[in-house]
Amino acid sequence: MKRRGKYEPGGYVLHVRKSTVGKGLFAGEAIPEGACIIEYVGPAISEVERYASRSKYLFEVTARKTIDGRPKWNKAGYINHSCRANAASAVRRGRVFIMALRDIRPGEEIAYDYGEEYFDSHIRPKGCRCVHCHGAAR
Repeated sequence: MKRRGKYEPGGYVLHVRKSTVGKGLFAGEAIPEGACIIEYVGPAISEVERYASRSKYLFEVTARKTIDGRPKWNKAGYINHSCRANAASAVRRGRVFIMALRDIRPGEEIAYDYGEEYFDSHIRPKGCRCVHCHGAAR
């Protein structure tokens, strides 16, 4: 059996389906803490395109590289924000990986904290609807 590197997606079964905020990405099997779940992919865009874009799927990798994760084939683009995340993004050699912060159960939605800048621009004005906050409001 080949040993995977830390930043090599594990080939986990992942499902896109209805979530509390539209569509989300869900674990189709158990994912262990520390595992590399999936890579966030999409075309790299220029700085001019970044400032002109209205996409909410932009991921700044470096000051000179931004990925537009909007294409539907980018399953990682379906990962929603959570104030109490079970995953986190990690940038490694110009690529973005989503890593499990804890064991994730089959059927559980995968979510990471989008960061303060994105939260303040896109989430806070409408009110956070993540599983943690939405459930706490009930």
